[in-house]
Amino acid sequence: MKNKRLQRVARHRRVRKKISGTSKLPRLSVFRSNKHIYAQLIDDQSGTTLISSADLNLSVLHKKSKERMQRLNTAFEIGKILAQKAIKKNIKKIIFDRSGYNYHGRVKAFAEGARVGGLNF
Repeated sequence: MKNKRLQRVARHRRVRKKISGTSKLPRLSVFRSNKHIYAQLIDDQSGTTLISSADLNLSVLHKKSKERMQRLNTAFEIGKILAQKAIKKNIKKIIFDRSGYNYHGRVKAFAEGARVGGLNF
């Protein structure tokens, strides 16, 4: 497992050398753990996070309804929520940084949710 993680980190570093976000075209960075998914829009020029979203906030809503969402559905919803927040701040176009993860499963569901929410990348 450690080797697999190190390979992902190496891929992430290699990609990060090539892409960078600005205030007009921020970088959408995704991190996934075994249980959760986190995303943030980053302006690399000033080194600030413009918008962030995670399924930690969403899980509180679904605990009340006593209904547990599957991880793919959760990732899709988080993508839509982040897109809505970005559109409120007048951000419509982004650069997608998958952080070395394969474009498959939760990362793909998150990206599709962001596209449905109105982001272009």
